[in-house]
Amino acid sequence: MKRLNIDLADRSYEILIGQGLLEKVGEWVLALVKPSRLVIITHPSINRLYGGKLSKGISQANIPTHVIEVPEGEKSKSLEQAEKIYDKLIEWKCDRKTVLLALGGGVIGDLTGFIAATYMRGVPFIQVPTTLLAQVDSSVGGKTAVNHPLGKNMIGVFYQPRLVVVDLETLKSLPEKEYKSGISEVVKYGVIEDARLFEYLENQFQNILSHDPKALEHIIATSCAIKARVVEKDERESHYRMVLNFGHTIGHAIESLTGYSTYTHGEAVAIGMVYAAKLSEVMDRCGEDVTRRITGLIKNFGLPTQLPSLEAGDIIQSMHLDKKTTHQKIRFILVKDIGSIEIMDQVEESYIQEALKN
Repeated sequence: MKRLNIDLADRSYEILIGQGLLEKVGEWVLALVKPSRLVIITHPSINRLYGGKLSKGISQANIPTHVIEVPEGEKSKSLEQAEKIYDKLIEWKCDRKTVLLALGGGVIGDLTGFIAATYMRGVPFIQVPTTLLAQVDSSVGGKTAVNHPLGKNMIGVFYQPRLVVVDLETLKSLPEKEYKSGISEVVKYGVIEDARLFEYLENQFQNILSHDPKALEHIIATSCAIKARVVEKDERESHYRMVLNFGHTIGHAIESLTGYSTYTHGEAVAIGMVYAAKLSEVMDRCGEDVTRRITGLIKNFGLPTQLPSLEAGDIIQSMHLDKKTTHQKIRFILVKDIGSIEIMDQVEESYIQEALKN
C-alpha cells in the first residue's frame, strides 16, 4: 500500500492506494474520528458490487451504519438530491460525530462532500473513490459542489475529507468508457506539471488500456502526488490551483451545452485540452508539435478530440458562466510546453473563435 499525505495543517489527511483496502476502511474510520455512526452514500450498482466488502470491515469495528443510494448520473449532483439526503440525516438524528462516506465516482464524492460541509455546518467525511477519474482527481483536494442548470459545480464549498482510500480492485468492474474518461485527467497532469508522466503515458498507453496493475498504480500515485502538491500551494484556488483546470473551461461548456448526457466529464475535458492547446498555438504560446503530441496521446487512449456541432458563440457564452471567469473576462490555462503551462487571466474572444474553428 502506498501512502501520500496532503499537508494542510489541521486539515491534513492521507491518500491510501493499494489492492483490497475496502475491508480495512472500518478500522481506519474508527482510528480517525470515533464516529457516533456512519452513513454510506453510493449508487445502487456500486453498493451491489462493493457494499458488502465495505460493510464487513465496518461491522467488525462496531460502527452503527446506514446506507443511502442515489440514482446514477450527473443529474443526481443537485440541490434536490442533497435535500433528500438531508431529510434522511435529520430523520436518523445524525449528529456532528456522524461520518459520511462517499463510495463511488465523482458525482457521489462531490455530492457527499457538499452535504458533509453543510450539514450541521460540517461533519467529517471520507472518500472511497471507485472510478479512475475520481481516484486521480475529484476525490483529492476538497472541492465539493452540486450543479445548477446553467453551470456545472456552481454551488459548492471547499471542504477537505479526513481520508481518501483508493482500492485499485474497484477498477476491474469499471466500464471501459468510464475508465478512459479517468485517463483524460491523468493526461492533464502530464501536460501541466510532469513531462516524464506524459512520456510514460505515450510509451505505456497499451499497457494502461489493458489495465496493467503496475502501470495503474504508477499513474494513480503520480497523479495524486501532483494534485497534492498543487493543493498544498493553493488550497482554495486563489490563483495557482487553477492550473488543474487545464482543458476544463471548454470541457465544462461542452458538458453544459449537451445537457451533461452526451459526454462523460473526461471526454469533455479531452476535447477541451485539445482546443486549449490550439488556443495556445493561436496565441503563440506553444508550437504545433505540442498540440500534435497532446492530440495524438488523447487519440491513442480512444478519447474524442473534435468539438461537437455547437456554435462557437454558444460555447463562449457558456464559458462566461464559468466560475473561473472574472469581470466578464474568460480565464484560460494555456500550455507552453509539455509539463509547462501558464494562467492567462484575460483571453480575447477573437482568439477563442479562431481556435474553435480549427
